[in-house]
Amino acid sequence: QVQLVESGGGLVQAGGSLRLSCAVSGRTASSYTMGWFRQAPGKEREFVAAISSSGGATYYADSAKGRFNIFRDNLKNTVYLRMNSLKPEDTAVYYCAAATEWVVVPTGYDYWGQGTQVTVSA
Repeated sequence: QVQLVESGGGLVQAGGSLRLSCAVSGRTASSYTMGWFRQAPGKEREFVAAISSSGGATYYADSAKGRFNIFRDNLKNTVYLRMNSLKPEDTAVYYCAAATEWVVVPTGYDYWGQGTQVTVSA
């Protein structure tokens, strides 16, 4: 069993930054592709960013390119999402997820955290 626990969410003004963390337990983080997703009220869960198990490859949704950075510290079994230049439309619950292969869609991920709320005020 793999457990993922997100933290780091909060309330920020537009233009501000947050760093989200995802702590992995049960298995080493280096065993998995890791992704970040978000879901706003009444909306479908959407992909934000993914990073390969080695950290050598990353992929971002268009909405995240140039503003967000996904990175990982496998020695700490932790994956991060640094979010800069936040916009009100970034407001959502953010989830981390783990996959056993390289995927960027929610259905491709095997394990999910409980989410952390990010709210961006105008």
